[in-house]
Amino acid sequence: MQRTLISSLAMATALMFVGNGAFAHDDGALEKNSGPNGGQLRMAGSYHFQLVVAKDSKEAKDNPVTVYLTDHGDKKVPAAGATGTATILAAKSKITVPLTPAGDNKLTGIGKYASDPQMKVVVSVTFADMKTEQARFTPLLTTAADGHGDHKH
Repeated sequence: MQRTLISSLAMATALMFVGNGAFAHDDGALEKNSGPNGGQLRMAGSYHFQLVVAKDSKEAKDNPVTVYLTDHGDKKVPAAGATGTATILAAKSKITVPLTPAGDNKLTGIGKYASDPQMKVVVSVTFADMKTEQARFTPLLTTAADGHGDHKH
Protein backbone atom coordinates (compact mmCIF):
# COMPACT_ATOMS: atom_id res chain seq x y z
CA MET A 1 0.00 0.00 0.00
CA GLN A 2 2.73 2.46 0.94
CA ARG A 3 4.63 1.60 -2.28
CA THR A 4 1.46 2.30 -4.33
CA LEU A 5 0.92 5.64 -2.56
CA ILE A 6 4.54 6.69 -3.18
CA SER A 7 4.28 5.66 -6.85
CA SER A 8 1.03 7.60 -7.23
CA LEU A 9 2.53 10.71 -5.63
CA ALA A 10 5.62 10.46 -7.82
CA MET A 11 3.48 10.13 -10.96
CA ALA A 12 1.28 13.08 -9.96
CA THR A 13 4.35 15.22 -9.28
CA ALA A 14 5.90 14.28 -12.63
CA LEU A 15 2.68 15.11 -14.49
CA MET A 16 2.44 18.43 -12.71
CA PHE A 17 5.92 19.43 -13.92
CA VAL A 18 5.28 18.18 -17.47
CA GLY A 19 2.01 20.12 -17.59
CA ASN A 20 3.65 23.34 -16.43
CA GLY A 21 6.38 23.01 -19.04
CA ALA A 22 3.83 22.56 -21.81
CA PHE A 23 1.84 25.63 -20.77
CA ALA A 24 4.99 27.73 -20.44
CA HIS A 25 5.72 27.27 -24.14
CA ASP A 26 2.63 28.31 -26.03
CA ASP A 27 2.03 31.55 -27.91
CA GLY A 28 -0.31 32.77 -25.16
CA ALA A 29 2.42 32.51 -22.55
CA LEU A 30 4.99 34.05 -24.90
CA GLU A 31 2.58 36.93 -25.63
CA LYS A 32 2.94 38.15 -22.04
CA ASN A 33 6.63 38.87 -22.57
CA SER A 34 8.42 41.04 -25.06
CA GLY A 35 11.47 39.35 -26.55
CA PRO A 36 14.96 40.44 -25.52
CA ASN A 37 15.18 42.55 -28.70
CA GLY A 38 11.79 44.20 -28.21
CA GLY A 39 9.88 42.01 -30.66
CA GLN A 40 6.95 39.63 -30.45
CA LEU A 41 7.75 35.99 -29.62
CA ARG A 42 6.13 32.96 -31.23
CA MET A 43 6.52 29.20 -31.20
CA ALA A 44 7.81 27.59 -34.39
CA GLY A 45 8.22 23.84 -33.96
CA SER A 46 11.17 23.34 -31.62
CA TYR A 47 12.15 27.02 -31.87
CA HIS A 48 11.12 30.46 -30.72
CA PHE A 49 11.03 33.17 -33.38
CA GLN A 50 11.15 36.82 -32.32
CA LEU A 51 9.95 39.29 -34.95
CA VAL A 52 11.06 42.93 -34.86
CA VAL A 53 9.48 45.39 -37.32
CA ALA A 54 9.37 49.19 -37.63
CA LYS A 55 6.89 50.57 -35.12
CA ASP A 56 6.65 54.19 -36.23
CA SER A 57 6.54 54.24 -40.04
CA LYS A 58 3.34 56.16 -40.89
CA GLU A 59 3.76 55.61 -44.63
CA ALA A 60 4.91 52.59 -46.59
CA LYS A 61 8.66 52.89 -47.09
CA ASP A 62 11.72 50.65 -46.93
CA ASN A 63 11.82 49.32 -43.37
CA PRO A 64 13.81 46.54 -41.72
CA VAL A 65 12.41 43.15 -40.75
CA THR A 66 14.45 41.10 -38.28
CA VAL A 67 13.83 37.58 -36.97
CA TYR A 68 15.82 36.22 -34.02
CA LEU A 69 16.09 32.45 -33.60
CA THR A 70 16.29 30.67 -30.23
CA ASP A 71 15.44 27.26 -28.86
CA HIS A 72 12.88 26.65 -26.09
CA GLY A 73 15.56 27.33 -23.50
CA ASP A 74 16.17 30.75 -25.09
CA LYS A 75 19.60 29.62 -26.32
CA LYS A 76 20.59 31.32 -29.59
CA VAL A 77 20.20 29.16 -32.70
CA PRO A 78 22.78 30.05 -35.37
CA ALA A 79 21.27 31.63 -38.49
CA ALA A 80 24.16 30.49 -40.72
CA GLY A 81 22.78 28.45 -43.61
CA ALA A 82 19.18 29.46 -42.92
CA THR A 83 16.92 31.44 -45.24
CA GLY A 84 13.43 32.75 -44.80
CA THR A 85 10.59 35.02 -45.77
CA ALA A 86 8.32 37.39 -43.91
CA THR A 87 4.96 37.87 -45.61
CA ILE A 88 3.51 41.13 -44.34
CA LEU A 89 -0.14 42.14 -44.57
CA ALA A 90 -0.35 45.82 -43.60
CA ALA A 91 -2.31 48.88 -44.68
CA LYS A 92 -4.24 46.92 -47.33
CA SER A 93 -1.09 45.65 -49.02
CA LYS A 94 0.80 42.36 -49.04
CA ILE A 95 4.55 42.04 -49.49
CA THR A 96 7.07 39.24 -49.09
CA VAL A 97 10.46 40.12 -47.64
CA PRO A 98 13.35 37.70 -48.23
CA LEU A 99 15.34 37.08 -45.03
CA THR A 100 19.05 36.25 -44.98
CA PRO A 101 21.52 35.53 -42.16
CA ALA A 102 22.95 38.64 -40.52
CA GLY A 103 25.27 37.06 -37.97
CA ASP A 104 24.68 35.17 -34.77
CA ASN A 105 21.00 34.10 -34.52
CA LYS A 106 19.53 36.79 -36.74
CA LEU A 107 17.85 36.89 -40.16
CA THR A 108 17.12 40.29 -41.74
CA GLY A 109 15.56 41.87 -44.79
CA ILE A 110 14.12 45.15 -46.04
CA GLY A 111 10.55 45.62 -47.22
CA LYS A 112 8.27 48.49 -48.13
CA TYR A 113 5.54 48.59 -45.46
CA ALA A 114 3.78 50.95 -43.05
CA SER A 115 3.53 50.35 -39.31
CA ASP A 116 -0.14 49.37 -39.29
CA PRO A 117 -1.44 48.36 -35.82
CA GLN A 118 -3.45 45.59 -37.53
CA MET A 119 -0.35 44.23 -39.30
CA LYS A 120 -0.11 40.46 -39.64
CA VAL A 121 3.14 38.69 -40.54
CA VAL A 122 3.85 35.07 -41.44
CA VAL A 123 7.50 34.13 -41.00
CA SER A 124 8.85 31.00 -42.65
CA VAL A 125 12.43 29.85 -41.99
CA THR A 126 14.26 27.02 -43.69
CA PHE A 127 17.23 25.91 -41.62
CA ALA A 128 20.54 24.53 -42.90
CA ASP A 129 19.22 20.96 -42.38
CA MET A 130 16.36 21.88 -44.80
CA LYS A 131 13.72 21.72 -42.04
CA THR A 132 11.17 24.53 -42.41
CA GLU A 133 9.24 26.13 -39.55
CA GLN A 134 6.59 28.84 -39.65
CA ALA A 135 5.02 31.28 -37.19
CA ARG A 136 2.26 33.90 -37.36
CA PHE A 137 2.61 37.31 -35.74
CA THR A 138 0.58 40.42 -34.93
CA PRO A 139 3.66 42.45 -33.97
CA LEU A 140 2.04 45.85 -33.41
CA LEU A 141 -1.22 44.76 -31.83
CA THR A 142 -1.03 45.67 -28.17
CA THR A 143 -2.52 43.37 -25.58
CA ALA A 144 -3.93 45.07 -22.50
CA ALA A 145 -3.03 43.76 -19.08
CA ASP A 146 -6.58 42.42 -18.72
CA GLY A 147 -6.08 40.29 -21.83
CA HIS A 148 -8.80 42.05 -23.81
CA GLY A 149 -6.49 43.76 -26.32
CA ASP A 150 -7.76 46.75 -28.26
CA HIS A 151 -11.45 45.94 -28.43
CA LYS A 152 -14.09 47.95 -26.58
CA HIS A 153 -16.85 46.67 -24.29
